[in-house]
Amino acid sequence: MFNSLADFLRAVMRTPRMDGGASNGITAQLMERADAAAGSDPMHAFELRRAALATLGVVR
Repeated sequence: MFNSLADFLRAVMRTPRMDGGASNGITAQLMERADAAAGSDPMHAFELRRAALATLGVVR
């Protein structure tokens, strides 16, 4: 769980936002990390995918 949170925060901090909306770049980064982690740590991959889907639901 901590690894997923750390990955999410890294993705958010790296992507500057100008319009205040959810970033597709953050979502893509999280999904790429989930794909990379899928073979070695399926639970971590699942948590990253959930975080990526949560970024799509953010409305400001």
